[in-house]
Amino acid sequence: MKANVTFWLDRTAERLPDKTAFADEHKTVTFGKLRSQAMALGTQMAKMGLFRKPVVIYLEKGVDVLVSFMGAAYSCNFYSPIDIDMPASRVNKILEVLQPALVITTAGLKKVFADYAYEGEYLLFEEAVLSEADEACIEAARSRGIDTDLLYVLFTSGSTGVPKGVTINHRSVIDYIDWVTETFAITEQDSFGNQAPFYFDNSILDIYSAIKSGATTYIIPKNLFAQPVPLLEYLADKKINTIFWVPSALIVVAKLKAFRNVDLSATLKRVLFCGEVMPNKQLNTWRKFLPDVLYANLYGPTEITDACTYYIVDREFADDEPLPIGIPMSNTDILVLNDANEPVSGDEIGELCVRGTSLSMGYYNNPEKTKEAFVQNPLNPYVPEIIYRTGDLVRYNEYGEILYLSRKDFQIKHMGHRIELGEIETAVSSLEEIALCCCLYDEKRQKIVLFIEEKLEKAYINEKISGLVPEYMLPGKVITLERMPINANGKIDRVKLKEFL
Repeated sequence: MKANVTFWLDRTAERLPDKTAFADEHKTVTFGKLRSQAMALGTQMAKMGLFRKPVVIYLEKGVDVLVSFMGAAYSCNFYSPIDIDMPASRVNKILEVLQPALVITTAGLKKVFADYAYEGEYLLFEEAVLSEADEACIEAARSRGIDTDLLYVLFTSGSTGVPKGVTINHRSVIDYIDWVTETFAITEQDSFGNQAPFYFDNSILDIYSAIKSGATTYIIPKNLFAQPVPLLEYLADKKINTIFWVPSALIVVAKLKAFRNVDLSATLKRVLFCGEVMPNKQLNTWRKFLPDVLYANLYGPTEITDACTYYIVDREFADDEPLPIGIPMSNTDILVLNDANEPVSGDEIGELCVRGTSLSMGYYNNPEKTKEAFVQNPLNPYVPEIIYRTGDLVRYNEYGEILYLSRKDFQIKHMGHRIELGEIETAVSSLEEIALCCCLYDEKRQKIVLFIEEKLEKAYINEKISGLVPEYMLPGKVITLERMPINANGKIDRVKLKEFL
């Protein structure tokens, strides 16, 4: 029985020791080397007496981070990556919540980290990977571990300004990656193009699908996502056939029609996306230029190990139609509950709730927030059973597929009507001139505010979408920005946009 994700690496390293596992701009690591270096790090941690302890990884995004992840896993500790560009205030808040037992970093970065509120142990990566791996020591640690031990803690933004540490165990990742590799037939012949930062849950699919299957993952240089043609040239050059990106990254490529300069038809096989709404207008551009690619919309918050529903695009959609988030993944149950905590009927709107092994163990060192989101299943009064309330509003369409509408936070009361801002965004996104858009509600002035990058008049936009949404949903104000703010995960930064209200 697989109780620890490192058993995948054991098998893949034995089968494909010399095959490239991960590659960044500066170095590559084979599966054999990944295992030996990770075990060397794991041995160091085990000999320090660390077991089931939080370990911070403070390194530049690249191969070394992934070696460190697996090192923590081999020693039955759990990792939490901190980005080197993260603001100091956020780093200190994370350290306050996590209270790590160890920080893995380099000699150079240790000097930077010394300014933070941390006085614990350090492990210098460049020294630790050269140390001797002790397989007996690792086996002794793994023999004590079980599949519900934590694998990682990823920090999301908290509404109070305190980051929330989402805890995920080995069993959840094993279950998820078994589904991913089976559903999308991932093998050692495949190659991933990684976009997601390693502190963002979308990266879990790239990292662990590769480790399990023997596929190669290329860590795409961040600057290429602002240069669509060089980005597609990179995909072609590396023969990358599978990408799992946030929609914002796909939208930029579609907007600038980079496909006319680079032909990916011979290499790209799968385009998966997750993290925010994918407008059909831009997806239709991808489908037009690359009609033979498999497209799949995955949905889910960090709290359920990256994704819990999926939709493999199997029919045509108009530009102004919403794309379904589909059906539950295997071994996952979706409950859509109304305000009375009853299952919705027909096309009634409800909150999407999840039960199954994908669920987080809760928020690290934060029992209050955990109790708010992880609650007893109201449909099961007989035994303890936890569900996660996502805060997302959805409904079923005529095909029995789930349609995402908006966050509960984005549902507003305007002119006596309950409105989902996401519905307005879908309508605006269908306009030929629009690439990225976002709607917020100005409570003070009681106005729906639309943010766009194009210089278009409010009257023009409202006329164009008047056939798609009722009059009371038309934006009351349009703000044109030179560039839509994007957060570190590649999503539209709604917090930043609120400053313009």
